[in-house]
Amino acid sequence: MIKRIALSLAFTLLTAGPALATNYIAPANLKKMLDAKQEVILVDIQPAADFAKHHLPGSIETNAFPAKSDEEKARLNKALPVINGSKAPVVVLCPRGKSGAKNSYEYLQSKGVVENRLQILEGGIADWPYAGMFVKGR
Repeated sequence: MIKRIALSLAFTLLTAGPALATNYIAPANLKKMLDAKQEVILVDIQPAADFAKHHLPGSIETNAFPAKSDEEKARLNKALPVINGSKAPVVVLCPRGKSGAKNSYEYLQSKGVVENRLQILEGGIADWPYAGMFVKGR
């Protein structure tokens, strides 16, 4: 009985791992990339009012947050031509870097963006410690 439970648990963990995998990037690492002018595609999913208040330069405004409904996810399609026309890393920028970012990450994967290109900004825009880099307006 214990062997069955252990085997079942091991199987569940091994098969669930890829589905739960998500890549994150620390704010300091993204800042280094931006400061070095490295090519990176920033997909910002903040609501329109939040994007207008603060976003990183060069971000693609999608207003897809929380990227739960098909309509919200479809807003990410705006970024696909840029993503597909490049080999650069893609960073999803979310208000807090949690479920909306994960939903967007998974949607972009479903559209053929390879996982090793996708990252989520840790803590999202709310925890971005370099406020001087933000741009206001559109």
